[in-house]
Amino acid sequence: MTTIHWQIQRLPKSLYYLFKSFFQKCRITFRSLTYNHFMDQSYAADVCMEPMFWFVDNFTYAIGPLFVVAVIGLTSSVVFIAYWIGLPYWWQRNPYLCVILVIIGHWLLLNISFHYYMAVITPPGYPPQGELITEAVSICKKCIAPKPPRTHHCSVCNRCILKMDHHCPWLNNCVGYKNHRYFFMYMVYMVLGVLFVIICGVDIAYSAIMLTGDDPDEPELEGHPVKFNKTGALIPVTDVLYIDTPVVVDEFSENYEPNNPWRRRAIIYMALINSGVFVALGVLAIWHSRLIGKGETSIEGNINKAETQRLAEIGRIYINPYNFGTKKNWRIFLGLVQGRTFLQHVLLPSAHEPVGDGLTWHTVHDEDVDEWP
Repeated sequence: MTTIHWQIQRLPKSLYYLFKSFFQKCRITFRSLTYNHFMDQSYAADVCMEPMFWFVDNFTYAIGPLFVVAVIGLTSSVVFIAYWIGLPYWWQRNPYLCVILVIIGHWLLLNISFHYYMAVITPPGYPPQGELITEAVSICKKCIAPKPPRTHHCSVCNRCILKMDHHCPWLNNCVGYKNHRYFFMYMVYMVLGVLFVIICGVDIAYSAIMLTGDDPDEPELEGHPVKFNKTGALIPVTDVLYIDTPVVVDEFSENYEPNNPWRRRAIIYMALINSGVFVALGVLAIWHSRLIGKGETSIEGNINKAETQRLAEIGRIYINPYNFGTKKNWRIFLGLVQGRTFLQHVLLPSAHEPVGDGLTWHTVHDEDVDEWP
């Protein structure tokens, strides 16, 4: 009886150890089947957020063509309004100056159109498939393929990109080794183009927006007539004259022209679009200019920053192996080698190839660094 009572007392503890042992075996079995040497909190977070990344990547890939159509539509609308309003204004003001402005404007438009078109249709560059890449420095965990230096995997395109900078939805394309120059030059010429439109249109906008009423559809009063009563007080004249057709004076013409409300709306549209593009692309172009001057892409900028901080903690200095100095970095990026000139290959549209092959890269540690390019 005492033995049975003792066994009953030990039953809860025995069940506890039994379930504990079973749980530990299950945990060991699960970990052995899912073991990953790279497992950490960051990796676990990536795994948990993978469905969200998948949705964003596929959504970006799906609506990419719509972004391209939007860029073409907005650019075309600005050009149309410039012809409709700006060209007649400057021709009446000074025909000779108008010719000069037309030449400058079409030079900017030509470069904007060319570089955007090339940035969209030019592949960014991919590592060769099915070949032995002796320059590979690592293996892509998603492609399970060799990765040359400066190559990164694009989750939107779902493949590795040579010298990847980022995936641009406005191009519906990755920005990489072969089209990085086109992307940057498009931004620069677009900023110059909208600045040109803003400078040429500031007087037009001032006259249309600031010197006219809030609602051009409403008739305007002609003067403000008043009269004196018998006490000498001023009283308004209620019988006023309305102008049948709202007009605006063209200071460079002897005739009056109708005050078209669509003209005013188009000018406001131009002001909003051009100022927004100037600020957004201007900031982005300056940021990329700093990266190019340091010989790095936007991805490498984050990596180099982290490495600089990590080595600084142990008293060491990080050196970017692709930073040859500002002047040389710009020459390499713009492809101004082998006799290429700034006038012919930067100021004018040029489809010349970038320096190198995208697989091997010269570094500051090379012996012939002073002789290249």
